[in-house]
Amino acid sequence: MSRVLALALLLALAANASAKAPGKLKVGDTAPQFVRSDLQGRPFDLRRGKVVLIDFWASWCAPCILAIPHLSQLQEKYRARGFQVVGVSMDDSADTTRETMQKIRFSYPVILGDAKLGNLYGGVLGLPLQFLVGADGKVLAIRSGEFPPNALDKEIAAALKKAGPG
Repeated sequence: MSRVLALALLLALAANASAKAPGKLKVGDTAPQFVRSDLQGRPFDLRRGKVVLIDFWASWCAPCILAIPHLSQLQEKYRARGFQVVGVSMDDSADTTRETMQKIRFSYPVILGDAKLGNLYGGVLGLPLQFLVGADGKVLAIRSGEFPPNALDKEIAAALKKAGPG
């Protein structure tokens, strides 16, 4: 009898775990909200009302590092229209991320990511990984790996136009 109960318990735990496992986030889904302090100690709140680019990156990821100057330019170009980039560093420590931030200029907040935050976005299995989120909180685009920067620029401009005057 105890083996049957143990097996039933294991099956129940497995079913419960799979029910709580996050699904893969898709275009059109509502982006999970989060509030975290950036590495300068300021709060960052993913709120509705802004077009936001969430950029998962790491200091050891060459394509991620190459994209940062362009992301900073996009932040400056579209900031006044209600656009916000947030970098989510998947480095193991804040010190490693801060070292990178001393070498490269970021014009946007950088927060330290972790498995919990990554799982909210369907799991971060490769870098770079970006989510463009509309002012209504819906995921407009998901990009993984290297891609031409001008494509991102066009998507941001279209999302801001759809959002209306900022």
